[in-house]
Amino acid sequence: MGTVFVLNAGSSSLKYQLVDPGTGAVHAAGGVERIGEPGGVPDHEAAVRRALEEIRGLPRPDACGHRVVHGGERFDAATVVTDEVEEAIDALSALAPLHNPANLQGIRAARAVLDVPQVAVFDTAFHRTIPAAAATYAIPADVARAHQVRRYGFHGTSHQYVSRAAAELLGIPLERSRIVVLHLGNGASACAVRDGRSVDTSMGLTPLEGLVMGTRSGDLDPAVLFHLHRTAGLGFDELERMLNRESGLKGLTGSGDMRDVAAAAQGGDDAAVLALEVVRHRLREYLGAYLAVLGGLDAVVFTAGIGEHDADLRATTLAPLKHLGLEVDPERNASESRDARRISPDGAPVAVLVVPTNEELEIARQTAAVLA
Repeated sequence: MGTVFVLNAGSSSLKYQLVDPGTGAVHAAGGVERIGEPGGVPDHEAAVRRALEEIRGLPRPDACGHRVVHGGERFDAATVVTDEVEEAIDALSALAPLHNPANLQGIRAARAVLDVPQVAVFDTAFHRTIPAAAATYAIPADVARAHQVRRYGFHGTSHQYVSRAAAELLGIPLERSRIVVLHLGNGASACAVRDGRSVDTSMGLTPLEGLVMGTRSGDLDPAVLFHLHRTAGLGFDELERMLNRESGLKGLTGSGDMRDVAAAAQGGDDAAVLALEVVRHRLREYLGAYLAVLGGLDAVVFTAGIGEHDADLRATTLAPLKHLGLEVDPERNASESRDARRISPDGAPVAVLVVPTNEELEIARQTAAVLA
């Protein structure tokens, strides 16, 4: 296959890349903003047409790969889009109301204007291998079944790409590896990968569970919501907005940007110092838990914007974990590079790596694999 047009459709934006899945070459990348808003294009179909205009003269796409956030229990792999698949993605919108409807608009627009095979690649699919013991919440089983309540996990394309790249970097067979991937960006998640398969992950029914994020709380005692409803009079919509948009780093410091928080902490801001301690504590909790789940570790891998670029967070998170074989070499850790690299000392029992993620290339590869 020559090239794949990778689309990530949001409610008012469309990001794209034209990717060669074999070489990884990116022929073009860009986006269309303000869809359906004043000054922007009227709808997603117009956005796709504009994106195609922007790549005019480049290799014509042989296929289109779409990022879809939620595949529920139905989709455990990338899938060729049909009318039936469209309907299934639409039906799953109850599980991802902020994402699946927008993803579906992008799919329908691309099918209307681009006559090539279309493939849906699901954020949740990589985690469908999680065993029932890790995926099951201890609520009444009939309620869980009726309303599809279970751990689904997200960032699956990133975790899949990064765990494979980590095994390649270490020169070990992916099918005989034990790796923890820490995807740390504005959204953040941890994943335990055994033999190339996800066996546990920090995000759950939604991307709200797990690590401390830019504006999301991560793990929380559910009774906090009942307490705030009773004592503060907060309604359902207010609580949902608070946990998704006003919590995490933003809730603790006023800023959801890790760079701002780190700068404030260096300046002696107590709230920022505490926020970083909370972030590191949560990361260590998950590292310890996944070490137990995997029964040992070949590697811990940092990826995504914060994971790839925040050397101080990497070092201070792992500093107390030397007894578990986890440490960084200060010089290697401080070195900036766009390449996948080892930052642990030679001879360390567990390799600590930084591997830049490439979700678009993973989507392109999975698209090509399905069509092959």
